[in-house]
Amino acid sequence: MAPATVLSERDLAAYVAAHGVPAELVHPGVPTPTVPDAARALGVTTDAIIKSLVFTVEDEPLLVIAAGESRVRMPALARALGTTRRAVKLATPERTLDLTGYAVGSMPPFGHRSVLPTLVDSVSVPVGGTVYGGGGGRDVLLRVPVDALLRITRARHLPLTEDEGMKETTR
Repeated sequence: MAPATVLSERDLAAYVAAHGVPAELVHPGVPTPTVPDAARALGVTTDAIIKSLVFTVEDEPLLVIAAGESRVRMPALARALGTTRRAVKLATPERTLDLTGYAVGSMPPFGHRSVLPTLVDSVSVPVGGTVYGGGGGRDVLLRVPVDALLRITRARHLPLTEDEGMKETTR
């Protein structure tokens, strides 16, 4: 099997334009592979930076978006999906690249090779405001309003970074 073609910021820009997403690519001038790196480069708090993580649930892909340095709690994720903790696994970087077209550390929250079912953490990602996520390259970020993020990804907004209170809040 041939290696997957890697998508870039140009592909993301084309997706944003084609779908009328009110988002923009930001070039801070330094690599931004981690949440702290991105926050430092933009002069914002880590809570303004989202990370896009690919999981597999019984081998089916799922995108989970959380903000800042919060950690997705596997038991909370499993409960939200109505499955067991053992059925949920973080995808390898290779599988993530294959599914999304983007490398870990630069992956945007949408515009992937294939549309993934998506959950957004309601604890760390606010209902309003603007966040920054991967922009398709190690030195580019995507600035996007949260309402547009939720709309474009068709995400369910659930508490995933804490183990209690698994009540769906929106979407």
